[in-house]
Amino acid sequence: MADRSAFRFAVRVKPGAKREAVGGRWGDGALVVAVAAPAVEGKANEAVRKALAQAFGVRKQDVEVVAGERGRDKVVRVEPAPADAGDVLARLLDG
Repeated sequence: MADRSAFRFAVRVKPGAKREAVGGRWGDGALVVAVAAPAVEGKANEAVRKALAQAFGVRKQDVEVVAGERGRDKVVRVEPAPADAGDVLARLLDG
């Protein structure tokens, strides 16, 4: 049974970036997340969770990578999702 308070969306990760940033659209609508952490030993995934938690105003433990742990293309779940999660995502995609 799916929890209605969960919010899922696609992200494209850019590990090893000079500066961290959340915003912009990749391909068919994935959110771009640039992190300074390298793509080794889960460091980039942890940095992505932290960056998205900050962008959505939730705790890091409320953000989970549910698909694509070893690739740049991922599916992320925010649970519980803030009431304005859809609006936040739309604003970040346009950013």
